[in-house]
Amino acid sequence: MLERELAKGPIAHGRPDQTWTLARIKTLIGRRFHESHTVQGVAALLRRHG
Repeated sequence: MLERELAKGPIAHGRPDQTWTLARIKTLIGRRFHESHTVQGVAALLRRHG
C-alpha cells in the first residue's frame, strides 16, 4: 500500500515539488497508516523493501 502512495508522487500528497524525503515519507506513513516511525526507521523500512 505504501508503494502505491509513493507512486502517486509528493504533489498528490500536498507537497510543492516532486521530491520525496525521508521526513515527507515519515509524515505520509503517519497520516495514511496512523503509524509513527523515526526517520531512521523509515530509511530501514525502505531498504528492506528495496
